[in-house]
Amino acid sequence: MHAEAKTVVNARELRTVVGASLIGTTIEWFDFFIYGVASALVFNRLFFPSFEPLTGTLLAFSTYALGFLARPLGGVIFGHFGDRIGRKTLLMISLLVMGLSTTAIGLLPTYDQIGVWAPVLLIALRLLQGFAVGGEWGGAVLIVAEVAPARTRGFWTSWPQVGAPAGNLLAAGVFAASSALLPEDDFQAWGWRIPFLMSIILVGVGWWLRRAVAESAVFVQEAAKEGLVRFPAVEVIRRKWRALLTGGGLRFGENICYYVVATFSITYLTEIRGGDRSLVLNAVLIGSALECLSMPFFAALSDRVGRRWVYGAGAVCVAAWFPIFFGLLDVGSAWSVGLAVTVAMVAHGAMYAPQGAMITELFPTRLRYSGASIAYQATSIFAGSLAPIIALSLYKLTGGTGAVAAYVIGSLLITLIAVVAARETKGADLSTVD
Repeated sequence: MHAEAKTVVNARELRTVVGASLIGTTIEWFDFFIYGVASALVFNRLFFPSFEPLTGTLLAFSTYALGFLARPLGGVIFGHFGDRIGRKTLLMISLLVMGLSTTAIGLLPTYDQIGVWAPVLLIALRLLQGFAVGGEWGGAVLIVAEVAPARTRGFWTSWPQVGAPAGNLLAAGVFAASSALLPEDDFQAWGWRIPFLMSIILVGVGWWLRRAVAESAVFVQEAAKEGLVRFPAVEVIRRKWRALLTGGGLRFGENICYYVVATFSITYLTEIRGGDRSLVLNAVLIGSALECLSMPFFAALSDRVGRRWVYGAGAVCVAAWFPIFFGLLDVGSAWSVGLAVTVAMVAHGAMYAPQGAMITELFPTRLRYSGASIAYQATSIFAGSLAPIIALSLYKLTGGTGAVAAYVIGSLLITLIAVVAARETKGADLSTVD
């Protein structure tokens, strides 16, 4: 490693890093999200056919949740090596693992073909997906944050964050197209496999783009100057536990509200309300597109007024919207469903846009990959992984959506507490964070 490596990059290099991170995260989240859409639409029938529809969907969501359980393990392992050998290599590995496991899901035989082995293999591949995405976020956000100018770090770091709604946009779009173009029997028989098999092509594109990205100069200089931490995950838990709790709290409500909107709402409208599948998929498509467009604005705003103000405003807006959200879904028209999902997703974007910069700025360079990954991914076990399951269980228990809305609002109150407790990180010098 060379201590003379520069920490300031020119505009072209910055755009290359940001572009490669955005494309890579979009591909990885596309792979991760198509599982959630398939869980809501087809996995209950193809992999859990011996149960009544809602119970089958609950089991499908349970396998969906397993991907979240593997994410902290991926965050720890990728974070360990990312803090020891660099960000770039681990990003390449995470992309490859995600792409191959997703493609394999598209080739899986169903329960009718191989019996219980079908859900067993589905679970194993879902765990691999979760493991890969657990290492993706930290590396993609960090490699941008560590080359972006401090005064505009929020804006530039929001682009890897855009990969999540962009991946959801792509996932919903592919499923919506397959659903619209194919008869129901063909979609159930083989059409659902198309998005999973597309992954191998997308991974090739992502691999080619990420090869052009240089290693983070901030990491190179810090490693040369201060040396490497032997067990960064252990050290970050020992030294930076307050930052971990803050990052986890910031994630909690944001993560729950997103998966209730992006995943549970599909099941609610199709399985419970008996609505048209294309209607809700198109609503998620439009909502994701507008969230992608709004996120750079919210991130740039956080560079001016502070991360905490933007993040807190987003949490308040989502909490205020949720009592209205399910009422609009119940109307069942294209405009009402579209409005419900779009407003929720754009308000969510106000939290998600500055999140990458805000969590990154909580940790020192030698512990940053591990710290950011653990804070981001560990929360998913208690938040996003369980959100569709808890929402569906609350609906089955109460017969209404009031308890589901209260669950989301309660989670956002926890996030607001974390926002109030957090220190303002706007414009922080990453080389001096301790």
